[in-house]
Amino acid sequence: MIRRNRIMRVSPAIRAMVAETILRPSDFIAPLFVTEGENVQEEISSMPGYFRYSLDLTIREAKELWSLGIKSVLLFVKAPDSVKDNKGTEAVNPNGLMQRAIRGIKDAVPDMVVMTDVALDPYSSYGHDGIVDGIEIVNDPTVEVLARMSLSHAQAGADFVAPSDMMDGRILAIRNILEQNGFDKTGIMAYSAKYASCFYGPFRDALDSAPGFGDKKTYQMDYANSREAIKETLMDIEEGADIVMVKPAMAYLDIMRIIKDRTTVPVSAYHVSGEYAMIKAAAANGWLDENKAILESMTSIKRAGADLIATYFAKDAVRLLNA
Repeated sequence: MIRRNRIMRVSPAIRAMVAETILRPSDFIAPLFVTEGENVQEEISSMPGYFRYSLDLTIREAKELWSLGIKSVLLFVKAPDSVKDNKGTEAVNPNGLMQRAIRGIKDAVPDMVVMTDVALDPYSSYGHDGIVDGIEIVNDPTVEVLARMSLSHAQAGADFVAPSDMMDGRILAIRNILEQNGFDKTGIMAYSAKYASCFYGPFRDALDSAPGFGDKKTYQMDYANSREAIKETLMDIEEGADIVMVKPAMAYLDIMRIIKDRTTVPVSAYHVSGEYAMIKAAAANGWLDENKAILESMTSIKRAGADLIATYFAKDAVRLLNA
């Protein structure tokens, strides 16, 4: 025998020396859920250990994340029912919760990369990502609002806007409005391959944004398709996306690999709420080791091609890496 592959696995030091995939704190994007009020910390029932924070505590959380080496946060807001409508009025409010959160974090942690969710479902009386006409989620009027929403985030200080709606043409519209208003340094992280997935359930609990009727399959992608993901991603890049995303992550590692091989922009992945909740539930029942599951999951996502990973385990993963 002239080749003994196990030589490269003999000890932890050798395994570390030849590891092909290395996780770093800067790989992670930490999602933050912001709610109105002061000194509010609400655990999300379907996401044990994860919380909605009022703005003051969100800023505190951002500071802690920065101290751990996490360089980016992705902001979502829970809008009260009183401001929800079918026009996205609150989404473009310069003094809205999202806009205040952006300013607050940038003031407290100036170098933190602040990314913002751009979609209408948190603000919609119907819980859909776009404007509703009858039973249709209409594309072009929604895109107009999404562009203005993105501009308001840029004006508040966002580094990247992250349209998660999957409307046709929204990346070009957002790029154009940013350029026309002098925000040529504001990036776009496009949810390019966002599938209509059952794994989003706990997230909708977090923001009270479940659709009031029907589902989101007329705009989010069919999970049976892969070529469609390539088409969507290449179009987003052509329209001006700086980063492209695959969502969810672990059930779509094949899609991530394809997109990584077909593109030259950074690829991000979203390890979504249902994926988080499954690990938490299994660990709570003693069926797996939570810490090992976190690191193995994150490594698999990076190995598949993700340059950035949005995950509710960001803080836990970095603490494990630093241990």
